[in-house]
Amino acid sequence: MNRDTLIGFVLIGLVLIGFSWYNQPSQEEIEAYQRQQDSIAAVQQDKKVKEEMAQAERKAKAEEAAKGDTTALFHSALNGQDRPVVLKNGKLELTIQSKGGTPGKAVIKGFQNVDNTKDEVTLFDQTTQQMNFMLAGKQENIITQDLYFTPSNMSDSTVTMTAQAQNGGSIVIDYRLGQDYLLHFTLQANGLSGLFAPNYKEMDVVWNEMARQQERGFTFENRYATLTYKEKDGSTDYLNETSEKIDEKIDETLDWVAFKNQFFSAALIARDDFKGGSLMTSIPQAKGNGNLKQFEAKMKTAFDPTGRQPSEFEMYIGPNDFRLIKDVEEQSTFGKDLDLEQLVYLGWPLFRIINRWFTIYVFDWLTSWGFSMGVVLILITLLLKAITFPMVKKSYMSSAKMRVLKPKLDEATRQYDKPEDQMKKQQAMMQLYSQYGVSPLSGCLPMLIQAPIWIAMFNFVPNAIQLRRESFLWIDDLSTYDPIVEWSTNIWGIGDHLSLTCILFCISNILYSYMTMRQQKDQMVGAQAEQMKMMQWMMYLMPLMFFFMFNDYSSGLNFYYFISLFFSAAIMWTLRKTTNDEKLLAILEARYKENKANPKKQSGLAARLEAMQKQAEEMQRQRMNQQRK
Repeated sequence: MNRDTLIGFVLIGLVLIGFSWYNQPSQEEIEAYQRQQDSIAAVQQDKKVKEEMAQAERKAKAEEAAKGDTTALFHSALNGQDRPVVLKNGKLELTIQSKGGTPGKAVIKGFQNVDNTKDEVTLFDQTTQQMNFMLAGKQENIITQDLYFTPSNMSDSTVTMTAQAQNGGSIVIDYRLGQDYLLHFTLQANGLSGLFAPNYKEMDVVWNEMARQQERGFTFENRYATLTYKEKDGSTDYLNETSEKIDEKIDETLDWVAFKNQFFSAALIARDDFKGGSLMTSIPQAKGNGNLKQFEAKMKTAFDPTGRQPSEFEMYIGPNDFRLIKDVEEQSTFGKDLDLEQLVYLGWPLFRIINRWFTIYVFDWLTSWGFSMGVVLILITLLLKAITFPMVKKSYMSSAKMRVLKPKLDEATRQYDKPEDQMKKQQAMMQLYSQYGVSPLSGCLPMLIQAPIWIAMFNFVPNAIQLRRESFLWIDDLSTYDPIVEWSTNIWGIGDHLSLTCILFCISNILYSYMTMRQQKDQMVGAQAEQMKMMQWMMYLMPLMFFFMFNDYSSGLNFYYFISLFFSAAIMWTLRKTTNDEKLLAILEARYKENKANPKKQSGLAARLEAMQKQAEEMQRQRMNQQRK
């Protein structure tokens, strides 16, 4: 940069500074502008307050109007005292509120709460869950949540809740708790047929819940807390669990709707199905307040105003245990294929098949021997390694063949170093592979077969309630992360802890990647070896990416991946040590001589690839000839 240029830049800078100084507002102008902005803000705030007051007034009037609908007929039921009734068995304690006549609290026995202070889990209570049945009359509406019900026929497993009308009619909700986690109940209107239009055949059901945090890992549990539903004669589906808010209109007929936590669910089932309505889930909850997300379901179901046919419902309130849910489903009296075990998510169809017909059976068999859950994960890993060992060995031997042939490949392709000779080089390599009876892709295909097992376990382990609160070695709970260091501030990408099993998983991944890269490097020829350098960096960066992904995941899953990679590395090391390269090369030389003497015997993938390359080369030659013409 010369002197004139430097002077020019200085002058330009001085001009800009002077221009900015000259055009800056005076103190009086600043104060006047501020007063103007304050005045605008005050007007906007006043407008906002008025709108909020008007909205609150409209809401209050609507609520009063709704209550007014039931005032004439259910005047005596609008006032009373809440006298909850408790239904219980050895596994579930359910509180029925007399205000509203619906379940207000559910306590699942035999499972530790989030603080490990009680051997029970409160799935919901009257502050976080509400169920409401609404009946639209010709002149008056009946909203069960506004009414006080009188309990009768009470026992540990039954209660009848009755809201009495002025004309002698009533709304009756009859409850019966099964032997474990299934609640049966009916809603019936007696003596109220004149209140409804002749064609009135459906009532509205509104159910909402603030899902409570039940596990230590807030972020991980939130990922598995979903609003799930099943279409009639169809499959299950769920609202996206990661979106801030979803309000989805449902046109399909549904068998049931469930508010699902990671390990516990409440599912509402209608005998005559749910028709239409909307489902909503939102995540307004911040970490640390004890809640996960908000669920809401607005639906319609059959209602007989004459009272001859009650509306029948069932609720499953219990753990997400695949076998247990299947057993409980058999107690349903509706005769439907409810498929409630889909509450235990086992992955997409292929991975679900693996988990449904292999992993669960093996898991149940191993746990029946009394092994701890950590030992069960190790044994499952060993079993899977034993099953896939023939494929792994085949993959390794294919790579070993290419490794011992590398000097011959280098010699055969030495003359094809120019960029325009790359196709000839590939053709020469394929010809040599074919002559020695080696398939370069046979080492990849068996490894791809193992990928579905990894993904299947990715879906199975986080949903296995058997791992909940199970300890192993240094791990206190296999169903959540195992922190070796924790802090109060949330760091983006890491969170507020470091999980030891995640660190071990990433270290084993680096070790396995190193061994794999080294093995592949030994068999690369020419430019392939240069390309491997970039691939090596990618392979070493993957464990770092996995750390950010899996630091919040369950220690059971990280432990399984750590053990799996450790044994994979051990198997690869053992195969390398037990493979005699000289003997292997002698076998290949013998095969080469045999194929040389009988060229027609050459077959396999390498021969097909060679033929395809020759065909491609011939087509390229023809195109070049046409271009010259």
